[in-house]
Amino acid sequence: MQHRPLAFAKYEGAGNDFLVVEAPAEGAVSPERAVALCDRHFGVGADGVLLVVPPSDGRARARMVVLNADGSRPEMCGNGLRCVALHLARRDGARRIDYAIETDAGIKATEVEREDGVGQVSLGMGRARLAGSRHFAVAGTLREFQLVDMGNPHAIALGLEVSEQLIDEFGPALSASLPGGSNVEAVTIRGPKKLEVLVWERGVGRTLACGTGAAAVAVAAAVSGHSPFGEPVEIRLPGGSLSVTVEREGLDVTLRGPARLVFSGQVEG
Repeated sequence: MQHRPLAFAKYEGAGNDFLVVEAPAEGAVSPERAVALCDRHFGVGADGVLLVVPPSDGRARARMVVLNADGSRPEMCGNGLRCVALHLARRDGARRIDYAIETDAGIKATEVEREDGVGQVSLGMGRARLAGSRHFAVAGTLREFQLVDMGNPHAIALGLEVSEQLIDEFGPALSASLPGGSNVEAVTIRGPKKLEVLVWERGVGRTLACGTGAAAVAVAAAVSGHSPFGEPVEIRLPGGSLSVTVEREGLDVTLRGPARLVFSGQVEG
């Protein structure tokens, strides 16, 4: 099938990379085309496509629609939202600006500080929802995973230090065992304000970073008494570190981290 030329800008946030596409409507990129674009050998290569379309709510600057590398549509993407906020700031010629951006998980508040194509972006991630726990066997041992919803689902094992190979094995199996699937995080506790995380992401596979995953991990750690409420906690991911603060009242989460323009281009056909 021949497609129309498509302009994009590639961004990364803590190593999580995306193709940002401005479009008049959500259907501008089909799930099948997203899969082709994200292919790292035959396409541009990315963890997902971020469509920036007109908002349906007048309070928002734009709407972000996420298509994963497998064409699925998650509710929310924290690293992607930072990239979209930076993209809008570049388009608007703003060095410091606040935006409200629509997502499938509701309107999110963003604060952008940038120098050219590099920025630090703070996100109001909204309220976490605790969804119980699930026990699942990892390397023959039954482990407890806390279930936290950040607009999308996460299954988190605190104090579980595993290899990349092992999370690649149990991550998809655990996700498949949960209704609708889930992102999976294995967390090594380095201190009350320092957590190391490996992420297996639903619809993508193991990724260098996950913003909603970092938020969910911080919530699980705070609720379990491993980390403090109301103070920034460093979440160290393979692609870099994010700072997450969880408020005790209501479990409201704020996340701050980097975003960077990698390059812009156009796909012909």
